[in-house]
Amino acid sequence: MIKNTIKGTVRLDKKTKKLVKRLQPGDIAVIDHGDLDEVAANALVEARVKAVINVSPSMSKDYPNHGPLTLVESGIKLLDCPGSNLFELLVEGDEIEIREGRVISRGRVLAEGEELNAGTIKRKMEAARSNLETVLSHFVQNTMDYAKNEIGLICGEYAVPAVKTNFKGKHALIVVRGKNYKEDLKAIKSYIDEVKPVLIGVDGGADALAEFGLRPDVIVGDMDSVSDEMLLCGAELVVHAYTDGRAPGMTRVKELGLEAVIYAAPGTSEDIAMLLAYEKGAELIVAVGTHSNMIDFLEKGRKGMSSTFLVRAKVGSILVDAKGVSKLYKSRLKFKHLAPIFIAALLPVAAVMIIAPSTRELLRLLFIQFRLLVGI
Repeated sequence: MIKNTIKGTVRLDKKTKKLVKRLQPGDIAVIDHGDLDEVAANALVEARVKAVINVSPSMSKDYPNHGPLTLVESGIKLLDCPGSNLFELLVEGDEIEIREGRVISRGRVLAEGEELNAGTIKRKMEAARSNLETVLSHFVQNTMDYAKNEIGLICGEYAVPAVKTNFKGKHALIVVRGKNYKEDLKAIKSYIDEVKPVLIGVDGGADALAEFGLRPDVIVGDMDSVSDEMLLCGAELVVHAYTDGRAPGMTRVKELGLEAVIYAAPGTSEDIAMLLAYEKGAELIVAVGTHSNMIDFLEKGRKGMSSTFLVRAKVGSILVDAKGVSKLYKSRLKFKHLAPIFIAALLPVAAVMIIAPSTRELLRLLFIQFRLLVGI
């Protein structure tokens, strides 16, 4: 094989979050993902692909997205072929090779592009940082403008559906399969085991909980990135719908023979998950993997965060990030945990006392004295 040539089996999908479910180690992923975000890049890394071909520009001109750097620093070749028609020319399962920036199948060049290396990516990221002030200004303005239109989200305009799950006086853990969700869940595992909060998976967040052996009590979202297995796990389903009541996610739910309630409201699914827990009486809301800053929202293609700003303003008094919980929470040591340790520590002491001649003689004398006292 010619040096720097990569060969592999093609898997392709315009939805990266759907594609990663089908990828096998050593595959070549063909995606259509402009401004590749870090969460998607991490999913591709975990799938252990050889290379990624993107038919949209992987780098943003507006902000320094970290997805491309995540890929190449993990040893994955990244080839940008914006405008190419690879989705029409390739079929999943085709064998292709990438050589000198060209995509080749059966000796035919299908596309040419730019291979991004770490140096190139860092230069482009630095250039994007120079635009950040302007982008931030527009982002804040859009947030304020849309917040005026979406104020009804926190003022009772959109009815919160009735659910069977009891939140009253309990903690609620809301999990989004976002940045650092694995590290956060690992850090608060003892908190989950002891406090037993109501577990809410936001779409793929349900699968994130399953990765840690946890079953969600409620799944909230448009149901486009959660697995069939989790939808069928017995959790209560809340489908996020458009404000006019249209709920595309219900089609999938019904195809699986399941039932769900609809929550018609603007904003993101994680926003309505927080509102649901808050309105149903949760004592504390702990967030894992949720979007909380401008870069998070820009990576998701959103030009503002109005609904998130409004919801955080409403539930902020009981909202805690998982990182805060991991630092503040200390598992309470219970007697049931101490008892086995105490007994185990006494065993060798007892053994020494019984084996030692002087101790054995003392015990014999004590036993005789006891018999005399009780008259036996």
